[in-house]
Amino acid sequence: MHHGVFFKKNGPFSLREVLDYCEIKITDSDKLEKKIFDISTIESLKENCITFLNSPKYKNVSINTNAIACITTLSLQNFLPSSCTKIIVKNVLFTVAKVSKLFYPEADIDQIDRSLQSADKLSHKYPDVKFGKNVLIGENVKIGKNSSIGSNTIIEHDVIIGKHCLIGSDVVIKNTITEDLVYISDGAKLGQKGFGFIPDKTKNFRFPHIGIVYLKKGVEIGTSCTIDRGSITNTSIGENTFLDNQVHIAHNVKIGKNCMIAGQVGIAGSSVVGDNVGIGGQAGISGHLKIGNNVKIGGGSGVIKDIPDNSKVMGYPSVNFRNFIKKLEA
Repeated sequence: MHHGVFFKKNGPFSLREVLDYCEIKITDSDKLEKKIFDISTIESLKENCITFLNSPKYKNVSINTNAIACITTLSLQNFLPSSCTKIIVKNVLFTVAKVSKLFYPEADIDQIDRSLQSADKLSHKYPDVKFGKNVLIGENVKIGKNSSIGSNTIIEHDVIIGKHCLIGSDVVIKNTITEDLVYISDGAKLGQKGFGFIPDKTKNFRFPHIGIVYLKKGVEIGTSCTIDRGSITNTSIGENTFLDNQVHIAHNVKIGKNCMIAGQVGIAGSSVVGDNVGIGGQAGISGHLKIGNNVKIGGGSGVIKDIPDNSKVMGYPSVNFRNFIKKLEA
């Protein structure tokens, strides 16, 4: 997931150190001195990590986790293997945020990239790239052959841009990887932290965002779009998917291939959109939903529940398109 490339990472920590940091006491585990190298999602099956389970949606994968320990609730602990130490808490996401902060102490806000240099001074590194005026490039940035970068654009450290890409003017790209033939229009912002925090009466606790933005081959991003990086996992957009102007894609969203998303659409965090999906202008999709393949969502719709494959919906809350028309005719 490329966490360590873009964000300063601490550790490893023993499970005891992690628990002490979170002010949690566990005495019945034989893994308190086991070293933990990272935090990951329950689906990743990574070893030597700590994970979390916050919903029964993931019970089919949670039972096979290789994680040393899992942050979860009393009601969900039975969906974990006996080999995994259960860390029982009342607020899973708050504890996950604290553990993420332990490993990635600077990922809860967007740090200033002090490595930025004028592209004019870096022409020897990018002989096959065309730059406009006042372009700034961070260290370890890779830009593929025959790509063009517009004026006043900022590409921060460790970003990877593929071949034959066209990046417009006034674009800011951080914590992002693109494949070839990606087109990003003027004013787009990619890879900033998402809107994630744990509300508190005195001070909100920011959720570190340690994922990235990943754009696959042939993606087009319209003018003034905003694409947030992932919190624990990545935000990704599939091959040949086009976004119109002023679209907002929140953290951890996954969009499939060959999708067409019209202007001012908003997709909330951790929703998954299938292949060949069309979304009309100003539609809104709530978080943690699954939108199937070949779905059509009418403009101005409000989607608040999962949509199966091959569906056509419209309205708020969104309903089958034929039912929507019947209501209008009634």
